[in-house]
Amino acid sequence: MRRAWVLLAALAAFPVHAQVGFDDWLAAFRQDAARQGISAATLDAALANLAPVERVIELDRRQPEFLQTFSDYLARRVTPQRLKRGQALLVEHAALFDALELQYGVPKTVLVAFWGLETNYGATLGSLNIPASLATLAYDGRRSSFFRGQLLDALRIIDAGHVAAVDMTGSWAGAMGQLQFMPSTFRAYALDADGDGRIDPWRSLPDAMHSAANYLKRAGWRAGEPVACEVVLPPGFDVKRARIAHRLPVRDWATAGVTAADGGALPEVAGDAAVILPQGWQGPAFMVFDNFDVVMRWNRSVNYALSVAQLAHQLGGGGPLVAQGGEAGALSTAQLKTLQAALNELGFPAGEPDGLPGPRTQTALRQYQIAHRLPADGYPGPSLYAHVEAARMAAIAAGRLPAIPAFDAPTDAP
Repeated sequence: MRRAWVLLAALAAFPVHAQVGFDDWLAAFRQDAARQGISAATLDAALANLAPVERVIELDRRQPEFLQTFSDYLARRVTPQRLKRGQALLVEHAALFDALELQYGVPKTVLVAFWGLETNYGATLGSLNIPASLATLAYDGRRSSFFRGQLLDALRIIDAGHVAAVDMTGSWAGAMGQLQFMPSTFRAYALDADGDGRIDPWRSLPDAMHSAANYLKRAGWRAGEPVACEVVLPPGFDVKRARIAHRLPVRDWATAGVTAADGGALPEVAGDAAVILPQGWQGPAFMVFDNFDVVMRWNRSVNYALSVAQLAHQLGGGGPLVAQGGEAGALSTAQLKTLQAALNELGFPAGEPDGLPGPRTQTALRQYQIAHRLPADGYPGPSLYAHVEAARMAAIAAGRLPAIPAFDAPTDAP
């Protein structure tokens, strides 16, 4: 039923007259692309008879119903099957990965972890036509300017002879190939590693892997240093210090009593490190390093970056996490918006309620936790949601806030 509603909403957003508007937009775009040097043959091959892709519109407008806890996110991505397959591929392509590690300084396990998380080792490359998807998003999307630029870069890739327009397929948002490069990333970092005169990240594993390693190296990868490691915090550790922006030398963390969860020594790195708590103070703790920032340039998700680190760790023979879980359950996107609005009303500025637990929201949560003598981890879990609800209702009862609708009850994510 919900899917039917979403499809109806997408169709309503693109009534019959919208095709006329799209055709006009596409004609103007084609003229601009031609002025920028893209050939008529490429424009004909990629743009002829295009129409807005309803599936792309649906996916662009969909918001996740629930925030995912770190433990759920990790469990769905670092699976026994993915680990086993990755280890087999490391053996099968040992010569390639050894050469990559030597040339770029990026561990083979890290490259295979990216490969596994992005496309399940090439099993899910995406089947949507990239020019059609990008044209849809450039015409109607929330970030039209961004996707217009990506469409121009996609056309330049086709014009350069790397791929035919009909064969340029990938995700609904324009990512493509074994490692899911956007067109602008392709043009900036992709390499013809097999020497056949074109870059083919769909079918050429050398092209795909050299391109990924080149991206990571140029993004600042530090050879010989890890992405992250699981740590144990000492009793009484001030969790306010556990945030990605608070960086200290590893020796200072060690002096404060932070130890490696596996019982070994903490890594020796050139830069400073941070301690983070992706599922709050009750869950696992990690020390993250400069290479963590490099992974975050690839995908701006802490959960994603930690999953890359953990899959790479296990591909290299390491064990699973020592600490498990954390606070159970997750807020829905609507509940997080309500939480943000409540924090604003209570005097802890969380910014415009958007359902995203960004840095401003985390700062507001920590300020609230400090004011109420709670562990200041900045984590928006169900228990904190309930605490803020109670504080809000108390403020209403005391006449400090106007009467407002009740909070939605916290719900475990499915």
